[in-house]
Amino acid sequence: MPYGRKGLAIAERLSRKCPSTLVIERNAAFGMETSSRNSEVIHAGIYYPPKSLKTRLCIRGNRLLYSFCERHNIPHSRVGKWIVASSDQQIPYLHDLTDRATSLGVPAEFLPLDQAAMLEPNVIAKAVLASPSTGIIDSHAFMAKLESMILSRGADIVYRTPVEVITRFRSGGYQVLLGGTSADAVSARRVFNCAGLFADEIAGSLNPALARKIYPCKGIYYSYTGHPPLVKRLIYPVPEKNLKGLGTHATVDLAGKVKFGPDATYVESKEDLVIVEDDAVKESFVRAIGGYLKGIDEEKLSIDYAGMRPKLSGPGQPFEDFVIEIPKEHPGFVNLMGIESPGLTASLAIAEYVEELVESESQ
Repeated sequence: MPYGRKGLAIAERLSRKCPSTLVIERNAAFGMETSSRNSEVIHAGIYYPPKSLKTRLCIRGNRLLYSFCERHNIPHSRVGKWIVASSDQQIPYLHDLTDRATSLGVPAEFLPLDQAAMLEPNVIAKAVLASPSTGIIDSHAFMAKLESMILSRGADIVYRTPVEVITRFRSGGYQVLLGGTSADAVSARRVFNCAGLFADEIAGSLNPALARKIYPCKGIYYSYTGHPPLVKRLIYPVPEKNLKGLGTHATVDLAGKVKFGPDATYVESKEDLVIVEDDAVKESFVRAIGGYLKGIDEEKLSIDYAGMRPKLSGPGQPFEDFVIEIPKEHPGFVNLMGIESPGLTASLAIAEYVEELVESESQ
């Protein structure tokens, strides 16, 4: 089971009371898939349906993550985010978003356009909604800290060890058949499926009825060179329909480097992270960025990396929420599926939620 931010966060939470926690990872290190190929943004939690798990866990996770970073000296910054309307037709969306943020207790405010132009002279906008609780984080440092906390309590982590199949004992508990260099089987009272892109395969090995289809959705990022930087904070366009993605946005990292992305393309293979130099793709990026930023120089754009979202909604399908459940027919099996954005922000809240599920099941 490849694990990243949510798997580490859950294991850290479990290891506080259960030092016999075992983490099984198919890769050579943590976070080598979705968790290391994203925008490293700490989201505010205002995009998704108000009663969804994504909203609830993102808002809670935002607060937990900032607190964790401050306590453990994890590099991060509350740089803030602007969501910009590039046409008059998009302005009502920002008003709706403001109303939603207010109802959720999340800070958000419209900026006067003259003030916005002074702060970010390259931004093109008919309206600007500022989200001051949005920030950025060194996600690798965050995951490394979680890993060290897990190991410090005597819990174990095994790498290069794929899970082949999970079966349930008639008497209760589970057997996990392992592959790779550690080919063996382990028994466990509880199993937590945090396999990200491959969560459907893990769940399906136990019971095909549990395997919601995961649609791999590839996103490419471009880096941008040049000084001074085009922007100093996160700049997002109005998002795509059905929240397929949050648009080709501009982000800054902790060193001030600007990058753009991701786009969103459904692909057949979960491991299709190959990036082919394609003038058409680059041109589409330039067009998207040019809708909300001026001064973009195509020659300063270069492909950086690609990431993969484990989406539960296919092309043209409506919004799908996180799935975090303990199926009645499989007590002790905690199934997490579709944990895409805002999974990084929500990771500590997901761990808290999972602990509550387990405690409720035990009562």
